[in-house]
Order: sequence, then structure tokens, then C-alpha cells
Amino acid sequence: MLPNGTDVAAKILNLQVDGAFRSFDAKCQVLRTVHHRNLVKVIYSCSNPEVRALVLKYMPSGSLDEWFYSHNYCLNFFQRVSIMLDVAIALEYLHHGQFEPIVHCDLKPSNVLLDEDMVAHLGDFGISKILVENRIATQT
Repeated sequence: MLPNGTDVAAKILNLQVDGAFRSFDAKCQVLRTVHHRNLVKVIYSCSNPEVRALVLKYMPSGSLDEWFYSHNYCLNFFQRVSIMLDVAIALEYLHHGQFEPIVHCDLKPSNVLLDEDMVAHLGDFGISKILVENRIATQT
């Protein structure tokens, strides 16, 4: 929790993993250019030789993965349709709402996070690709 009362989640990259630096750079490049109600909001990023971290808005309802594969949670029909629409709107924004389209490349239930109102937010842009006219700038 930040001093102003905002709940946050910190995503700290394991720098021992091959490609961690590139993955972090790709996330930062994508997240600094996109702002949409159905994308996870980045509050702060930290990058130095010892640590790479993102401070994100906390999603209290967890991931869609938890809701799909747990016996403790159950989504009704309306919630499922609403989540599908939220994800579709986020993807439409990434593909068509930017000067350079962005392809997420890792859409799965664990990368769809739910806020306190069960609004879906797409996250984890570690292997995203930014499409540049006449070439593909791969950020994998």
C-alpha cells in the first residue's frame, strides 16, 4: 500500500532468467505508450543494475485463471460475457488504437486480471510485438 492508500502490486523480474532484460524493456516500451481502462495500469517502473520491477495497480479479484480453475470461485453468464468484451476491447485498442499496432502474443487466463468490480484488465506484455510500417520490431 502506498502512503496515499493506493493498493499496488509489484512485479519483480528474475534477472537470472535468459531474456529478462529484453522482456522488461519490451514491457516498458509497450506500457509507456498505452493507456486504456482495460489494460493494467503501471504506476511506476524501476530499472537499475540490481533490480527490474514494475509497480502496478492492484487487482483485488485476482486473475481469470483463478476463477476458471478453482472450486472456490464461480462466474455467472453475465460476468463471463462482460470479461470477454473487456478483453476484446483491450485487444482492439492495442491493434487499432495506436499509431503502431501492438500484438500481445501471450493472451491467456493468467494474464487477464480482475478489479474490484470484476472489470477485466489485460496485463503482462513481456513478449509483445510492436508492428512498425514495412517491418516488425520484435520485442520478444
